[in-house]
Amino acid sequence: MEDTVENKEINKIIETLKLDEVIEPQSIPNLDLYMDQVITLFEEKLAHTKRNEEDKLLTKTMINNYAKDKLLMPAKKKKYTREHIILMILLYEMKQILTISDIKTLFGIIVKEDRVDAKRLEEIYQIYLTLKKKGIDDFKEQVEKVKVSLNQQLEESNLTSLEVKQLGEVDSELVENRETDEKLEPKIEDMLMVIMLTQRANYYKRLAEKIIDEKIKVNEL
Repeated sequence: MEDTVENKEINKIIETLKLDEVIEPQSIPNLDLYMDQVITLFEEKLAHTKRNEEDKLLTKTMINNYAKDKLLMPAKKKKYTREHIILMILLYEMKQILTISDIKTLFGIIVKEDRVDAKRLEEIYQIYLTLKKKGIDDFKEQVEKVKVSLNQQLEESNLTSLEVKQLGEVDSELVENRETDEKLEPKIEDMLMVIMLTQRANYYKRLAEKIIDEKIKVNEL
């Protein structure tokens, strides 16, 4: 079977994600910023995380809603502090997976009565960045394991040939007009790869939710 999602190709795709590009602590101004300046910072430093060029990483409406929902402390004279920005970075990362309600629960650990423990927040952010960078190699290895396992299963199956056969039983002309096996197999492999990656992501999501529900929320009672 032809290997369409080869190791080199997967690694190239991973490289385009630019997983090692983050907003370093020294890139976060110590001076308070206006809302437009915060949005510009995100666009400059996190543009690589967009799926589409027109996507918005952060908007005025988003920031206002975060403050309204008590995820962030109120702005100081329409300006946002270093702590605001760190919280918004973490919020941006987590909202891809968690609900706003869950993120609010997490932030509630260090944000109390519109005040944040700045020292602890800095330490949390530094640990987050360190582990994120270390986790890139682990991520690549896990993706490779998924692919190896998938290839083994595909080699042991006759999935693609069965699909073409079943199509032929329905309409032989349809089979003649379809792509050949060599073109069909890569698409099936890619489809299964995406399914398996999302399945792994779902495991992490469910575990994160369990920790919030059974450890963090329980301790709040």
